[in-house]
Amino acid sequence: MEGFGNAYPSYVPSELVSCSSKGRNVTYHCYLMELEQHYEYQVSVNDIVLAIRSELDSEIVDTLSGTSFDVKRGKLLVNLRHLEPIQLSPEKVQSCRRFQTTLFRILLNRDVTKLTSVSDDFSLGDNPEIDFLLLPATVKHQRPSNSIIDWKPVLSVPFSSESTCDCKDHACNVRIRNDSVCSCKLENCVVYTPHNGSIYIIYTTDGTKKLNGNSTLNQGLKGITTYKEHFKKRHGIELGFEHQSLLHGRNLFKVENYLLKTRQKTEKGKNMSSVDLPPEVCSVIMSPISIGTIYSFSFIPSIMHWLEGLLVAFNLKRMLLDHFTPNDIPISKVLQAITAKGCEEAYDYDYLETLGDSYLKYIVSQQLFKTNQNDREGALSDKRKNIISNDVLFKYGCTRPLPGFIRKDKFDPKQWDVPGDKSNSILLLKQKLDSSRTRVYVRKTREIDLGIIADVVEALIGAFISTEDEKAALSFINWIGINVDTNIMPYENERHISIIAPEELVKAKLLKSRLNYSFKDPYLLVEALTHSSGKRPEIRTCYERLEFLGDAVLDYVITMHFYKEYSNDKFSAEFFTNMRSISVNNECYALSAIKAKLDEHILCDSVVKNNIAQTMEGVKNLSLESTFGWELETYFCQICKSLG
Repeated sequence: MEGFGNAYPSYVPSELVSCSSKGRNVTYHCYLMELEQHYEYQVSVNDIVLAIRSELDSEIVDTLSGTSFDVKRGKLLVNLRHLEPIQLSPEKVQSCRRFQTTLFRILLNRDVTKLTSVSDDFSLGDNPEIDFLLLPATVKHQRPSNSIIDWKPVLSVPFSSESTCDCKDHACNVRIRNDSVCSCKLENCVVYTPHNGSIYIIYTTDGTKKLNGNSTLNQGLKGITTYKEHFKKRHGIELGFEHQSLLHGRNLFKVENYLLKTRQKTEKGKNMSSVDLPPEVCSVIMSPISIGTIYSFSFIPSIMHWLEGLLVAFNLKRMLLDHFTPNDIPISKVLQAITAKGCEEAYDYDYLETLGDSYLKYIVSQQLFKTNQNDREGALSDKRKNIISNDVLFKYGCTRPLPGFIRKDKFDPKQWDVPGDKSNSILLLKQKLDSSRTRVYVRKTREIDLGIIADVVEALIGAFISTEDEKAALSFINWIGINVDTNIMPYENERHISIIAPEELVKAKLLKSRLNYSFKDPYLLVEALTHSSGKRPEIRTCYERLEFLGDAVLDYVITMHFYKEYSNDKFSAEFFTNMRSISVNNECYALSAIKAKLDEHILCDSVVKNNIAQTMEGVKNLSLESTFGWELETYFCQICKSLG
């Protein structure tokens, strides 16, 4: 059984993992992340290249392509396009890993003490580790045909003022903190200002306004001063190069979880806050790097977390394919089935779990009904509970390695594993799943509630049923450990419930006309209409067994109907659950029985007949068209279930 106590593994898909190349060149499969913003903002997103050691399955690429993320100002659309593979030397791999580690440490930690240095080791180790590269793409309209990756910012980390400069029309020496650089290195860069411990994105030199240390600074209610006076009074800094043009920039973009179901929107058209800084108070951290590239990279943790989820779902699907052959169930459905409500994402297993729970109840009830023909309703219900209770489903789920696939926690970008960042390195253990060809790695162990594991078992059943693949659902149920007959055959009634012809007990022809249904076995109709008080020598059983089965059938049919009607973006899972609860209840069943005038055909003793008469008196003035039938007696409910 997988897990120890309540601690269960968390799987990392093998596609994201590799280890040392032993000093050889490394082949990376490349994909262009084309980002498309559907909102107005002063900063435009740039494309990003994902380089990964394993080629992604086309289903992964197709599923991720077209994915829309809710960001502050609107929708961000992501498309994934396959590029030609590239070969990188170990030295170039280190440069790529240093670049992305530096940029993500800036975005996620905002702490210069955690920045990279030349001495840091970014080589691939001998142990398995998360390995993929995220690299800036060249600007679309300036993109060379032979290179999509913009290598200049990648190979410029860590920043050095001594690096060569091929510009012609810039000031050669601009004084920055403890150094001097060519002005071209300050046009698109990231700087650190020790006087306030902040990091800023510089995206232009303000040459048009010609602001410098002597320019006026409007402080609102505090009056007007100069930048030179402001820095002296506020920070105790005496500007020595006040005639230098100020650097124009802004604060870092906040990295957030863009997978959340509900997000607070930013008012459209809201201007981006800016800042003007004297170069001499700034230390350059990264240069060159455009503001659009930094903005785009702020979305990457959420995009990659989503991609990792798709890969986890893909590996689960592949494991299942090794044991049975379902129809082509979309991995998006599998991902939904393994995503708990605690993730707070747009799609979780709520709908599918309800559907799977209903189908499992139905198929097990059918199996028990056929194989235990001498058991009454109470015994059948007890046996069903022992098969499909949460405790039992939990054990089945753990016997099969399902817990490791479950996504149960809300994504925290600050806890995202940055590939190449060895300061937060984790030990990955390779694991073969069950008897399949699927290989994954274990990142860590975590606690998972018993109910969540049981819910995922039901949600996976629901995922198959939602794609109308009942055969796969039955195969999964059997694979998980619940033995049910996969050959769905008509029920053959071998129990002689009456020694009298059914037409002498019930008005079969009238009921056929009223219900618009012809019963192949009229004895079942007698059984369905016989209350326990109506049994006598010539009628040996009552409707309790059929009620047991019909209850499960009605629950499943109604649940499936509402799933098809309400499981979409327009309706919440709560709405779906409420609609189902309103309909799948005894009161509604009673209402249906009364509307069909089944009360006239119930076989029972005089006491029950009297109770039925009293109930009918109470509903004389009840509108059967406008009520769900609350507060009705349950005799009709049981009849309705037995006829189900």
